[in-house]
Amino acid sequence: MPFAEAAPLANDPIPGNRTPFRIYESDAASILTSTGGFIRDAGFTHSLTPARNCTFACTYCYVPTMKMYGGLKPEDWQQWGQFTTFKRNAAALLRKSVRPEQIIYCSPLVDPYQPAEAEQMLMPEVLDVLIERPPRVFTIQTRGPLILRDLPRLEVLARRTCLRVSFSITTDRDDVRKWYEPLCASIDERVDTVRRLRQAGIAVYATLAPLLPCDPDALTDLALAITGDDIIADPFHVRSVKTTGATTREAASRISLKRGFSEWHDPSFQMKIVDRMRQRARAAGRRLDAGVPAFGWLAEVNP
Repeated sequence: MPFAEAAPLANDPIPGNRTPFRIYESDAASILTSTGGFIRDAGFTHSLTPARNCTFACTYCYVPTMKMYGGLKPEDWQQWGQFTTFKRNAAALLRKSVRPEQIIYCSPLVDPYQPAEAEQMLMPEVLDVLIERPPRVFTIQTRGPLILRDLPRLEVLARRTCLRVSFSITTDRDDVRKWYEPLCASIDERVDTVRRLRQAGIAVYATLAPLLPCDPDALTDLALAITGDDIIADPFHVRSVKTTGATTREAASRISLKRGFSEWHDPSFQMKIVDRMRQRARAAGRRLDAGVPAFGWLAEVNP
């Protein structure tokens, strides 16, 4: 049975297209997972995933393509974005398992500030544990302005450990954002969130991932303007290149085909776009990169 049913999203940009989602909760066996693959190669020792299934329901999300290998159940990948299951004992498990030497990524499988978190309020409990028992590095990956709710806790945690927020800004065009991620905040809201995090002294990175159709120069300039750190960019995952593991969902590929953006899934086109953005960032005295080298910046240990 559902733990609760969320109200329609207040910031849904498409009138009449609001998708109610269901919130469940269950006890988990563990909360920290030793990393493997991409996240391990980037330098993280552990990942923290507070829930299963994500109510942002992004059309491109790679997680449901992992199926059972992503710790999912069939109903998760078959009904992606329609519900989420929170790990109600997350804080208790974390208190027992977090260690000072750990480098933690939160989260590779679900956005910790997905819409359902507004009701569940699990992240404040998680942050309280980390403040009490700080790891070596804690990185939050999100696209949710809801993170600002926890800003007082983040400010405290930043004084106790190396805290980074990797905030996803996928395009400079809000019409594109509506096509691929209609339940996510607008680009303007995300820009404002990044600015407010930075003003509070939080180390915040603009993560241009996945790279949706955009003006590459304008998006690079936007990222340069609102952050002081290096910029992470990552195109759509393409099965022809990434032959195993996670890849872009077909829903996004269909949107790209319909809107005339199929080239954004072409590896050679992607390389040209990233290189163009890299050169523009370099001209401004900043680094921009993609893949493991870029995500590795989020795991670096401050001297």
